[in-house]
Amino acid sequence: MSRVIAVAALWLALPLGAQTTVDRFYGYAFDLKTDAYLYTEVHEQVIEDGRWVRGSIAYYRPDGSRIGFKPLDFSADPFVPVFELSLDDTGYREGITDNGDPIVVMRREKAGAAVETRRIAREGLTCADSGFHNVLVANFDRLMQRERVQLRLVVAGSLDQFKFRARRIDDGTFEGRTTARFLVEPDSLLRFVVDPLELSYDPDTRRLLEYRGLSNIPDPKTGKPYVTRIAYYSEPPAQAGRLPPLQPPDAAEPTAADEARAAR
Repeated sequence: MSRVIAVAALWLALPLGAQTTVDRFYGYAFDLKTDAYLYTEVHEQVIEDGRWVRGSIAYYRPDGSRIGFKPLDFSADPFVPVFELSLDDTGYREGITDNGDPIVVMRREKAGAAVETRRIAREGLTCADSGFHNVLVANFDRLMQRERVQLRLVVAGSLDQFKFRARRIDDGTFEGRTTARFLVEPDSLLRFVVDPLELSYDPDTRRLLEYRGLSNIPDPKTGKPYVTRIAYYSEPPAQAGRLPPLQPPDAAEPTAADEARAAR
């Protein structure tokens, strides 16, 4: 179940406007309990006519070494991207190779292992990975009115989908301003054994400011996803050290998703 929540991190709001822009910025990940600094996210989003159509997230340790990389493509579906997360040290990969109906998910446990795939039929409001954030933004007014939003989250790492629900909770603060906070939890008995996610948004711009919950990056000591607080500060925290460049790495090499498509 750890992978069910882990994919819920890193969902960012869409800038307004009717032109093509490229938005690059950092996310800063801390251990939720100890506040120790864990890693830095490097985001790139290509926005066309106000819509996030593609981009990437790279992950770096405080020493500057890269943990992994994830390109995303929302051009065909704003809620279910074609994507692939790859971890550099182990060769682990997971993603979505086809976001039609059915959705095709893939997973490779380590370098050299076989690529597993599964087809998942759409049912109701369906999203995956960072598309989960887009669902929250699309339903922002409903959430602000304290309506509950039910959805199905496709989790590539689990080769499965799960029922979730989102609702507004009491407001918070971030960098001195009021935030709208949403709680996201399994819409099943799993909510009694799985901790919920907490997301803080700017209520005016609908930009994600802070996320609390499982990461999609594993702790190398345990192999389990970190439990994080990921903050999108206006200025980098001192713990981040020397930041990696705001430029995505070259991802032109063949991916496990390419291998899975070639095998079909």
